[in-house]
Amino acid sequence: MTTLQPNLKFLFAHPAHLIAFGLGSGLAPRAPGTVGTLLGLPLFWLIVATASDLPNQIILLIAAFLLGVWACGHTGRALGVADHGGMVWDEIVAFALVLLFTPADWLWIALAFGLFRLFDILKPWPIRIADARMKNGFGVMFDDLLAAAYAIAIIKGLQWLV
Repeated sequence: MTTLQPNLKFLFAHPAHLIAFGLGSGLAPRAPGTVGTLLGLPLFWLIVATASDLPNQIILLIAAFLLGVWACGHTGRALGVADHGGMVWDEIVAFALVLLFTPADWLWIALAFGLFRLFDILKPWPIRIADARMKNGFGVMFDDLLAAAYAIAIIKGLQWLV
């Protein structure tokens, strides 16, 4: 299987590609994961505007996660790379999850962003294991879910301290 270089034509060739590449943010020439993570904020706002309580917000995030499993799986197969760096739907959904548990203050949001990116990039245990072993749409989404859990734990710990 050959590896394709994604571009605008590829992005619009299938709805899964558009989703997996975060509506095009994954085509950013530098740090597409960071650019994609920023789109977690509008997704979070959309979820909060659509569902007023946490259980329904979680349901919407689960739906976004499952959509990502499909989109990233399809797109990874089309590219010939299971977890292409331009596929950023995983960052978008995971950061929206982190924001559900982050105080609505720009300093906390900035901290949440930094923590999530740190754990997504460094991939501490067990994130690195999941990333190495799960080479499919679920694996693409799951390792970022673990990074989100780390970020949420730190945020909650800091909230408890402050």
